[in-house]
Amino acid sequence: MFENKKILLGVNIDHVATLRQARHTRYPDPVEAVFAAENGGADGITVHLREDRRHIQERDVELIHQVAQTRLNLEMAVTDVMIGFALRIHPTYCCLVPEKRQELTTEGGLNVLADEKKIYDACQKLAAADIQVSLFIDPELEQIEAAIRCKVPLIELHTGCYAEAKSEGEMQRELERIKKSATFAKERGLIVNGGHGLNYQNVQAIAAIPEMHELNIGHGIVSRAIFMGLENAVREMKRLMTEAR
Repeated sequence: MFENKKILLGVNIDHVATLRQARHTRYPDPVEAVFAAENGGADGITVHLREDRRHIQERDVELIHQVAQTRLNLEMAVTDVMIGFALRIHPTYCCLVPEKRQELTTEGGLNVLADEKKIYDACQKLAAADIQVSLFIDPELEQIEAAIRCKVPLIELHTGCYAEAKSEGEMQRELERIKKSATFAKERGLIVNGGHGLNYQNVQAIAAIPEMHELNIGHGIVSRAIFMGLENAVREMKRLMTEAR
């Protein structure tokens, strides 16, 4: 019963770096965001080092890993360069995600079925270095089964379709799909996380899913931080998630 009451919050600070890169200045510094997020109750810090380095840079990841008092979750594409970087930095978690240069943000889950051998090999290399690997996938049973074959301990269910639903009916259908997938994955021994597009208006229905272990949220929190500060924005999100349980 206690486990169902507890849900963790990973705060994605990519868009602090987005603001910095917009003017190519030294500020705002994502490292400073780590302190504020953790003071607000973040259970972990998430960053996505993209191929085009549009926001987070290698140096950011290195410094964040040194100063974070919680744990670092590195989101990354399945490439030899990124695997090599992760093996050098050695974050607590690596979440393998799809990546396209032209996209504004990650548009969907990793297609494990289509590239299972490559993803399996990447997972084994990271796991051999004692890095816990997660796969960011759509809430589809076939993708979950493929993730199991890749021998990962965690998955992160893509909540974007739920968050971007245009009607109440569509939102409920996507919510049920996520619930079904979370139950399916948990019954097969996976730790289930969720993320993408979650904000202060839609987070509670996802947080209420008992199988959800952690939610990774970035844009919504950083946006709210403009008006109330990052520490308070994280604290408010954590409160909503906890109340949903």
